[in-house]
Amino acid sequence: MINPSSGTVKVREYSSRAILGDERREGLSAEAQAALRQFTVDRLVGYGVDPADAQELHERVLRGQGWQYAATELANVCISSAAGDAMWSFPTRITYLRRGSALLRMSQVMMLTDTVERRQIYAAAAELYAQAAVLSLDRSRVTIDTPAGLLAGWLISGGQESVGSAIVIGGIEGYAMDFQSLGDSLAARQIDTLLLDGPGQGESRFTHRHYLGPGWRDAYRSAIDFLADRAPGRPIAFIGNSMGGSIAMAVTATDRRVVACCENGGIPAPWMVPPSMGTFFSKMVAFCGTNDPQSAVSVWETVTPLTSGSNIDYALLVIHGGDDPLVSAEMAQTLLITAPTEHKQMVVFSDGNHCIYNHKSDRDMLIADWARAQLDAVAIITP
Repeated sequence: MINPSSGTVKVREYSSRAILGDERREGLSAEAQAALRQFTVDRLVGYGVDPADAQELHERVLRGQGWQYAATELANVCISSAAGDAMWSFPTRITYLRRGSALLRMSQVMMLTDTVERRQIYAAAAELYAQAAVLSLDRSRVTIDTPAGLLAGWLISGGQESVGSAIVIGGIEGYAMDFQSLGDSLAARQIDTLLLDGPGQGESRFTHRHYLGPGWRDAYRSAIDFLADRAPGRPIAFIGNSMGGSIAMAVTATDRRVVACCENGGIPAPWMVPPSMGTFFSKMVAFCGTNDPQSAVSVWETVTPLTSGSNIDYALLVIHGGDDPLVSAEMAQTLLITAPTEHKQMVVFSDGNHCIYNHKSDRDMLIADWARAQLDAVAIITP
Protein backbone atom coordinates (compact mmCIF):
# COMPACT_ATOMS: atom_id res chain seq x y z
CA MET A 1 0.00 0.00 0.00
CA ILE A 2 1.06 3.58 -0.68
CA ASN A 3 1.34 5.74 2.43
CA PRO A 4 0.46 9.36 1.55
CA SER A 5 2.30 10.76 4.58
CA SER A 6 4.74 12.74 2.44
CA GLY A 7 3.79 14.60 -0.70
CA THR A 8 0.56 14.36 -2.65
CA VAL A 9 -0.55 10.91 -3.80
CA LYS A 10 -3.40 10.28 -6.24
CA VAL A 11 -4.59 6.79 -7.08
CA ARG A 12 -6.34 5.99 -10.35
CA GLU A 13 -8.53 2.94 -9.77
CA TYR A 14 -9.06 0.32 -12.46
CA SER A 15 -10.68 -3.10 -12.48
CA SER A 16 -8.21 -5.96 -12.49
CA ARG A 17 -7.61 -7.62 -15.83
CA ALA A 18 -8.37 -11.24 -16.43
CA ILE A 19 -5.19 -13.27 -16.78
CA LEU A 20 -5.36 -15.46 -19.87
CA GLY A 21 -3.00 -18.39 -20.15
CA ASP A 22 -2.07 -20.24 -23.32
CA GLU A 23 -1.08 -23.88 -23.04
CA ARG A 24 0.98 -23.59 -26.23
CA ARG A 25 3.68 -21.76 -24.27
CA GLU A 26 4.69 -24.94 -22.49
CA GLY A 27 6.17 -26.50 -25.61
CA LEU A 28 8.17 -23.46 -26.70
CA SER A 29 11.88 -22.83 -26.29
CA ALA A 30 13.08 -21.08 -23.16
CA GLU A 31 13.86 -17.95 -25.18
CA ALA A 32 10.40 -17.85 -26.75
CA GLN A 33 8.72 -18.25 -23.38
CA ALA A 34 10.91 -15.51 -21.90
CA ALA A 35 10.16 -13.16 -24.82
CA LEU A 36 6.40 -13.65 -24.50
CA ARG A 37 6.60 -13.15 -20.75
CA GLN A 38 8.84 -10.08 -20.80
CA PHE A 39 7.47 -8.37 -23.91
CA THR A 40 3.74 -8.53 -23.48
CA VAL A 41 1.38 -7.04 -26.04
CA ASP A 42 0.94 -3.99 -23.76
CA ARG A 43 4.68 -3.47 -23.58
CA LEU A 44 5.17 -3.89 -27.31
CA VAL A 45 2.46 -1.32 -27.99
CA GLY A 46 4.11 0.91 -25.40
CA TYR A 47 7.30 0.74 -27.48
CA GLY A 48 5.51 1.87 -30.64
CA VAL A 49 4.47 -1.48 -32.15
CA ASP A 50 1.06 -1.36 -33.80
CA PRO A 51 -1.47 -3.32 -31.69
CA ALA A 52 -2.29 -5.65 -34.58
CA ASP A 53 1.43 -6.31 -35.18
CA ALA A 54 1.96 -6.99 -31.48
CA GLN A 55 -0.88 -9.53 -31.39
CA GLU A 56 0.37 -11.17 -34.58
CA LEU A 57 3.93 -11.39 -33.26
CA HIS A 58 2.74 -13.18 -30.13
CA GLU A 59 0.55 -15.53 -32.15
CA ARG A 60 3.37 -16.44 -34.54
CA VAL A 61 5.72 -17.20 -31.67
CA LEU A 62 3.03 -19.32 -30.01
CA ARG A 63 2.78 -21.25 -33.27
CA GLY A 64 6.49 -22.00 -33.15
CA GLN A 65 8.29 -19.22 -35.00
CA GLY A 66 11.39 -17.75 -33.39
CA TRP A 67 10.90 -14.30 -31.86
CA GLN A 68 13.52 -12.57 -34.01
CA TYR A 69 12.37 -14.27 -37.19
CA ALA A 70 8.70 -13.46 -36.61
CA ALA A 71 9.36 -9.81 -35.74
CA THR A 72 11.65 -9.38 -38.76
CA GLU A 73 9.15 -11.00 -41.10
CA LEU A 74 6.40 -8.66 -39.90
CA ALA A 75 8.75 -5.70 -40.25
CA ASN A 76 9.48 -6.66 -43.85
CA VAL A 77 5.75 -6.66 -44.61
CA CYS A 78 5.53 -3.07 -43.34
CA ILE A 79 8.65 -2.04 -45.27
CA SER A 80 7.25 -3.52 -48.48
CA SER A 81 3.95 -1.77 -47.85
CA ALA A 82 5.69 1.58 -47.36
CA ALA A 83 7.35 1.18 -50.75
CA GLY A 84 4.21 -0.16 -52.40
CA ASP A 85 1.27 1.66 -53.94
CA ALA A 86 2.36 4.98 -55.46
CA MET A 87 -1.08 6.39 -54.69
CA TRP A 88 -0.59 6.06 -50.96
CA SER A 89 -0.38 9.30 -49.02
CA PHE A 90 2.55 10.45 -46.93
CA PRO A 91 0.71 9.61 -43.68
CA THR A 92 0.30 6.01 -44.83
CA ARG A 93 3.96 5.68 -45.76
CA ILE A 94 5.02 7.30 -42.48
CA THR A 95 2.89 4.85 -40.53
CA TYR A 96 4.29 1.79 -42.32
CA LEU A 97 7.87 3.03 -41.93
CA ARG A 98 7.40 3.58 -38.19
CA ARG A 99 5.69 0.22 -37.80
CA GLY A 100 8.59 -1.46 -39.55
CA SER A 101 11.10 0.39 -37.42
CA ALA A 102 9.35 -0.62 -34.18
CA LEU A 103 9.22 -4.28 -35.21
CA LEU A 104 12.91 -4.31 -36.12
CA ARG A 105 13.73 -2.77 -32.76
CA MET A 106 11.72 -5.51 -31.07
CA SER A 107 13.45 -8.20 -33.13
CA GLN A 108 16.73 -7.58 -31.28
CA VAL A 109 15.42 -7.27 -27.71
CA MET A 110 16.33 -10.83 -26.73
CA MET A 111 19.97 -10.36 -27.74
CA LEU A 112 22.20 -9.94 -24.71
CA THR A 113 25.45 -8.97 -26.43
CA ASP A 114 26.28 -6.18 -28.88
CA THR A 115 27.02 -8.28 -31.94
CA VAL A 116 27.52 -6.96 -35.47
CA GLU A 117 24.10 -8.34 -36.35
CA ARG A 118 22.46 -6.46 -33.50
CA ARG A 119 24.11 -3.20 -34.50
CA GLN A 120 22.97 -3.66 -38.08
CA ILE A 121 19.39 -4.37 -37.02
CA TYR A 122 19.22 -1.28 -34.88
CA ALA A 123 20.80 0.87 -37.60
CA ALA A 124 18.19 -0.38 -40.07
CA ALA A 125 15.40 0.47 -37.62
CA ALA A 126 16.80 3.97 -37.17
CA GLU A 127 17.04 4.44 -40.93
CA LEU A 128 13.36 3.57 -41.35
CA TYR A 129 12.49 6.06 -38.62
CA ALA A 130 14.64 8.67 -40.38
CA GLN A 131 12.84 8.04 -43.67
CA ALA A 132 9.54 8.63 -41.91
CA ALA A 133 10.91 11.85 -40.40
CA VAL A 134 11.79 13.16 -43.88
CA LEU A 135 8.14 12.74 -44.84
CA SER A 136 6.57 13.98 -41.60
CA LEU A 137 8.76 17.11 -41.33
CA ASP A 138 8.06 17.26 -37.58
CA ARG A 139 11.30 15.85 -36.14
CA SER A 140 14.97 15.74 -36.91
CA ARG A 141 17.86 13.46 -36.10
CA VAL A 142 20.46 15.03 -33.81
CA THR A 143 23.92 14.02 -32.69
CA ILE A 144 25.35 15.62 -29.55
CA ASP A 145 29.07 15.73 -28.87
CA THR A 146 29.96 15.05 -25.23
CA PRO A 147 33.25 14.53 -23.35
CA ALA A 148 32.45 10.82 -23.14
CA GLY A 149 31.40 10.33 -26.77
CA LEU A 150 28.52 11.00 -29.13
CA LEU A 151 24.86 10.82 -28.15
CA ALA A 152 22.05 10.28 -30.64
CA GLY A 153 18.49 11.50 -30.44
CA TRP A 154 15.42 12.84 -32.20
CA LEU A 155 14.22 16.40 -31.72
CA ILE A 156 10.47 16.94 -32.06
CA SER A 157 9.53 20.59 -32.41
CA GLY A 158 6.93 22.15 -30.14
CA GLY A 159 6.33 24.85 -32.73
CA GLN A 160 7.19 28.53 -32.95
CA GLU A 161 5.40 29.25 -29.67
CA SER A 162 7.38 26.69 -27.68
CA VAL A 163 7.26 27.30 -23.92
CA GLY A 164 10.25 25.15 -23.02
CA SER A 165 12.12 21.94 -23.70
CA ALA A 166 12.13 18.37 -22.42
CA ILE A 167 14.46 15.39 -22.48
CA VAL A 168 12.90 11.93 -22.59
CA ILE A 169 14.97 8.81 -21.94
CA GLY A 170 14.16 5.14 -21.56
CA GLY A 171 15.89 2.56 -19.41
CA ILE A 172 17.83 -0.67 -19.76
CA GLU A 173 15.74 -1.83 -22.73
CA GLY A 174 13.32 0.85 -24.00
CA TYR A 175 15.19 3.58 -25.88
CA ALA A 176 14.55 6.93 -27.60
CA MET A 177 12.41 5.89 -30.56
CA ASP A 178 10.37 3.61 -28.32
CA PHE A 179 8.96 6.63 -26.47
CA GLN A 180 7.76 8.44 -29.57
CA SER A 181 4.19 8.70 -28.24
CA LEU A 182 5.36 10.58 -25.17
CA GLY A 183 7.46 12.90 -27.31
CA ASP A 184 4.47 13.59 -29.54
CA SER A 185 2.30 14.40 -26.51
CA LEU A 186 4.87 16.85 -25.17
CA ALA A 187 5.37 18.52 -28.56
CA ALA A 188 1.59 18.87 -28.94
CA ARG A 189 1.72 20.99 -25.78
CA GLN A 190 4.34 23.30 -27.31
CA ILE A 191 7.35 21.66 -25.68
CA ASP A 192 10.42 21.01 -27.80
CA THR A 193 11.25 17.40 -27.01
CA LEU A 194 14.54 15.55 -27.31
CA LEU A 195 14.01 11.79 -27.41
CA LEU A 196 17.50 10.90 -26.27
CA ASP A 197 19.58 7.75 -26.35
CA GLY A 198 21.72 8.28 -23.28
CA PRO A 199 24.94 6.38 -22.53
CA GLY A 200 24.26 2.66 -22.88
CA GLN A 201 21.11 3.15 -24.93
CA GLY A 202 19.98 2.75 -28.54
CA GLU A 203 21.95 4.45 -31.29
CA SER A 204 24.35 6.03 -28.81
CA ARG A 205 25.37 2.52 -27.83
CA PHE A 206 25.02 0.47 -31.01
CA THR A 207 26.27 3.09 -33.48
CA HIS A 208 28.58 5.31 -31.41
CA ARG A 209 29.76 2.71 -28.82
CA HIS A 210 28.85 5.12 -26.01
CA TYR A 211 28.14 3.19 -22.81
CA LEU A 212 27.30 4.16 -19.24
CA GLY A 213 30.69 4.96 -17.75
CA PRO A 214 32.36 7.34 -15.31
CA GLY A 215 31.55 10.33 -17.55
CA TRP A 216 27.81 9.69 -17.85
CA ARG A 217 26.84 12.86 -15.93
CA ASP A 218 28.91 15.04 -18.27
CA ALA A 219 27.19 13.36 -21.22
CA TYR A 220 23.74 14.28 -19.93
CA ARG A 221 24.98 17.75 -19.07
CA SER A 222 25.96 18.15 -22.72
CA ALA A 223 22.44 17.15 -23.76
CA ILE A 224 21.05 19.85 -21.46
CA ASP A 225 23.57 22.29 -22.96
CA PHE A 226 22.22 21.40 -26.41
CA LEU A 227 18.67 22.37 -25.45
CA ALA A 228 19.75 25.44 -23.49
CA ASP A 229 21.87 26.73 -26.38
CA ARG A 230 19.11 26.36 -28.98
CA ALA A 231 16.52 28.05 -26.76
CA PRO A 232 18.33 30.31 -24.25
CA GLY A 233 16.39 31.05 -21.08
CA ARG A 234 13.65 28.50 -21.66
CA PRO A 235 13.05 26.04 -18.80
CA ILE A 236 13.77 22.33 -19.23
CA ALA A 237 12.00 19.20 -17.99
CA PHE A 238 13.61 15.77 -17.71
CA ILE A 239 11.49 12.64 -18.04
CA GLY A 240 12.98 9.24 -17.30
CA ASN A 241 11.31 5.87 -17.80
CA SER A 242 12.23 2.64 -16.03
CA MET A 243 15.86 2.84 -14.86
CA GLY A 244 15.99 6.10 -16.77
CA GLY A 245 13.81 7.53 -14.02
CA SER A 246 16.61 6.99 -11.53
CA ILE A 247 19.09 8.60 -13.93
CA ALA A 248 16.78 11.57 -14.57
CA MET A 249 16.45 12.29 -10.84
CA ALA A 250 20.22 12.03 -10.32
CA VAL A 251 20.90 14.48 -13.16
CA THR A 252 18.12 16.90 -12.20
CA ALA A 253 19.42 17.25 -8.65
CA THR A 254 22.69 18.66 -9.97
CA ASP A 255 21.54 21.00 -12.74
CA ARG A 256 19.41 24.06 -11.97
CA ARG A 257 18.42 24.46 -15.61
CA VAL A 258 16.11 21.48 -15.15
CA VAL A 259 13.01 22.75 -13.36
CA ALA A 260 10.87 19.59 -13.49
CA CYS A 261 11.59 15.87 -13.37
CA CYS A 262 9.20 12.97 -14.00
CA GLU A 263 10.30 9.60 -12.68
CA ASN A 264 8.34 6.70 -14.20
CA GLY A 265 9.43 3.26 -13.07
CA GLY A 266 12.84 3.87 -11.54
CA ILE A 267 14.25 2.56 -8.26
CA PRO A 268 16.04 4.27 -5.34
CA ALA A 269 19.31 2.34 -5.62
CA PRO A 270 20.06 0.89 -9.09
CA TRP A 271 23.32 -0.66 -7.90
CA MET A 272 21.36 -2.89 -5.53
CA VAL A 273 19.88 -5.00 -8.36
CA PRO A 274 21.25 -8.47 -7.52
CA PRO A 275 22.89 -10.92 -9.94
CA SER A 276 20.04 -13.29 -9.07
CA MET A 277 17.82 -11.21 -11.36
CA GLY A 278 19.62 -13.04 -14.15
CA THR A 279 18.93 -11.57 -17.58
CA PHE A 280 18.08 -8.10 -16.28
CA PHE A 281 21.31 -7.91 -14.30
CA SER A 282 23.23 -9.10 -17.36
CA LYS A 283 21.64 -6.31 -19.39
CA MET A 284 22.69 -3.78 -16.75
CA VAL A 285 26.25 -5.03 -17.08
CA ALA A 286 26.13 -4.83 -20.88
CA PHE A 287 24.71 -1.30 -20.52
CA CYS A 288 28.15 -0.34 -19.21
CA GLY A 289 30.00 -1.93 -22.13
CA THR A 290 31.77 -4.53 -20.03
CA ASN A 291 31.72 -8.22 -19.19
CA ASP A 292 32.83 -7.56 -15.62
CA PRO A 293 29.86 -7.37 -13.22
CA GLN A 294 31.85 -5.58 -10.51
CA SER A 295 33.00 -2.86 -12.90
CA ALA A 296 29.40 -2.32 -13.95
CA VAL A 297 28.18 -2.18 -10.36
CA SER A 298 30.86 0.43 -9.62
CA VAL A 299 29.42 2.63 -12.37
CA TRP A 300 25.82 2.08 -11.26
CA GLU A 301 26.83 3.09 -7.73
CA THR A 302 27.27 6.62 -9.08
CA VAL A 303 23.60 6.77 -10.19
CA THR A 304 22.19 8.29 -7.01
CA PRO A 305 18.62 9.58 -7.50
CA LEU A 306 18.18 10.51 -3.84
CA THR A 307 21.40 12.46 -3.31
CA SER A 308 20.90 16.19 -2.87
CA GLY A 309 22.74 18.58 -5.16
CA SER A 310 22.67 22.20 -6.23
CA ASN A 311 19.10 21.94 -7.56
CA ILE A 312 16.90 21.57 -4.50
CA ASP A 313 13.59 23.10 -5.58
CA TYR A 314 12.68 21.31 -8.79
CA ALA A 315 9.20 19.84 -9.30
CA LEU A 316 9.02 16.03 -9.11
CA LEU A 317 6.34 13.68 -10.41
CA VAL A 318 6.67 10.01 -9.45
CA ILE A 319 4.51 7.58 -11.42
CA HIS A 320 3.94 4.08 -10.13
CA GLY A 321 2.09 1.04 -11.40
CA GLY A 322 0.28 -1.00 -8.78
CA ASP A 323 0.93 -4.16 -10.82
CA ASP A 324 4.59 -3.44 -11.57
CA PRO A 325 6.56 -6.69 -11.13
CA LEU A 326 9.90 -4.84 -10.96
CA VAL A 327 9.24 -1.80 -8.77
CA SER A 328 7.41 -2.20 -5.47
CA ALA A 329 5.15 0.36 -3.84
CA GLU A 330 7.79 0.73 -1.13
CA MET A 331 10.45 1.63 -3.70
CA ALA A 332 8.23 4.23 -5.32
CA GLN A 333 7.31 5.68 -1.94
CA THR A 334 10.99 5.91 -0.99
CA LEU A 335 11.66 7.95 -4.12
CA LEU A 336 8.78 10.26 -3.27
CA ILE A 337 9.56 10.74 0.42
CA THR A 338 13.36 10.93 0.20
CA ALA A 339 13.71 13.01 -2.97
CA PRO A 340 15.67 16.21 -2.18
CA THR A 341 12.84 18.57 -3.12
CA GLU A 342 9.65 19.66 -1.41
CA HIS A 343 7.64 20.20 -4.58
CA LYS A 344 6.63 16.61 -5.33
CA GLN A 345 3.69 14.34 -5.95
CA MET A 346 2.90 10.78 -6.97
CA VAL A 347 0.29 9.30 -9.28
CA VAL A 348 -0.49 5.59 -8.95
CA PHE A 349 -2.22 3.55 -11.64
CA SER A 350 -3.77 0.77 -9.57
CA ASP A 351 -3.37 -1.91 -12.25
CA GLY A 352 -0.44 -0.26 -14.02
CA ASN A 353 2.35 -2.48 -15.22
CA HIS A 354 5.99 -1.38 -15.48
CA CYS A 355 6.16 2.16 -16.92
CA ILE A 356 2.36 2.08 -17.30
CA TYR A 357 2.53 0.61 -20.78
CA ASN A 358 -1.04 -0.66 -20.38
CA HIS A 359 -2.34 2.92 -20.05
CA LYS A 360 0.00 4.55 -22.54
CA SER A 361 -2.32 7.34 -23.68
CA ASP A 362 -3.37 8.30 -20.16
CA ARG A 363 0.24 8.16 -19.02
CA ASP A 364 1.45 10.34 -21.87
CA MET A 365 -1.28 12.95 -21.34
CA LEU A 366 -0.61 13.03 -17.60
CA ILE A 367 3.14 13.57 -18.03
CA ALA A 368 2.76 16.10 -20.85
CA ASP A 369 0.13 18.19 -19.06
CA TRP A 370 2.15 18.13 -15.86
CA ALA A 371 5.35 19.13 -17.66
CA ARG A 372 3.56 21.98 -19.46
CA ALA A 373 2.18 23.26 -16.14
CA GLN A 374 5.64 23.20 -14.51
CA LEU A 375 7.29 24.97 -17.46
CA ASP A 376 4.51 27.58 -17.53
CA ALA A 377 4.91 28.23 -13.80
CA VAL A 378 8.62 28.92 -14.17
CA ALA A 379 8.01 31.15 -17.18
CA ILE A 380 5.60 33.26 -15.10
CA ILE A 381 8.10 33.63 -12.28
CA THR A 382 11.09 34.40 -14.51
CA PRO A 383 9.85 36.06 -17.71
